[in-house]
Amino acid sequence: MLHPQLVALLERAASSPLPPYHDVPPAVARRFYRDTRGPLTPDPPPVESVQLLLAPGKGGPVPLRAYRPKGAGKDEILPALVYIHGGGWVIGDLDTHDVVCRTLANGARCAVFSAEYRKAPESPFPAAVDDCFSSLNFVSRNSGTLKINPAQIAVGGDSAGGNLAAAISLIARDAGGPAISFQLLIYPATDHRLGHPSIDSNGEGYLLTKKVMQYFRGHYLPREDDWLDWRASPLLAKSLAKLPPAFVMTAGFDPLRDEGKAYADRLAKEGVKSEYRNYADMVHGFVTMGRVLDTANTALADCAQALKKAWGN
Repeated sequence: MLHPQLVALLERAASSPLPPYHDVPPAVARRFYRDTRGPLTPDPPPVESVQLLLAPGKGGPVPLRAYRPKGAGKDEILPALVYIHGGGWVIGDLDTHDVVCRTLANGARCAVFSAEYRKAPESPFPAAVDDCFSSLNFVSRNSGTLKINPAQIAVGGDSAGGNLAAAISLIARDAGGPAISFQLLIYPATDHRLGHPSIDSNGEGYLLTKKVMQYFRGHYLPREDDWLDWRASPLLAKSLAKLPPAFVMTAGFDPLRDEGKAYADRLAKEGVKSEYRNYADMVHGFVTMGRVLDTANTALADCAQALKKAWGN
């Protein structure tokens, strides 16, 4: 059953005069997404510092927003999280996920580096993958300057960001580095074939729809062959063995629920230490909605706890 706080939110969304994302160009969809966040997102919690950095990337510099948690000393060595925002590889940005990053920085007492990867359709697959891996490399190589522990670098993200975090974990494993200590995968997309049962059972009426997913996929993966590339669909990788430990979160009324669980199940089956948690009465995207959903704040606290546990803090 849907959480009572969600029922009102879904009713409001259903009566919105705005057209769905799949009926407007990406530039308009981005504006819609940004402008509708305000009433849902909590006030930004204060942190010790926020700084913009640039990581060298294949397609040019990748902006990274660096957060240090409230109370952190200037020269204190902290664990780090490279965070990748969601938005279907098409929408979303550093600002739409600012509160999530601040909350995780304070909650896990870590430095957070939020990556502003290139978006589709202007830069289709694998541009986002390349930018996120470049961001991870930059953070790892500059650990001394950034005052972070190179043995405690996690990757994480929500939705498309969870997909990209999983992909760069596979790339780092196969390349022999950089070392990743943990994966935080929040309702990740893991299989672009869109064939899991929850795609249809939850594909209408719960904010993220099957039509919107097809719209995002069409922009990010215009070549159908790329749907099967494991960098786009990590669930299709030949092996998930020897990946970093993971915390995989799903939502009960999310079209992506089944592929997120399938990924967690495969990680566990192939010997990766992983924890799976399904927030049964929630919908896709809920962690950014802490102003109206109490469970969003609980879930982010659970994510912070998982990070602290992974780092032995």
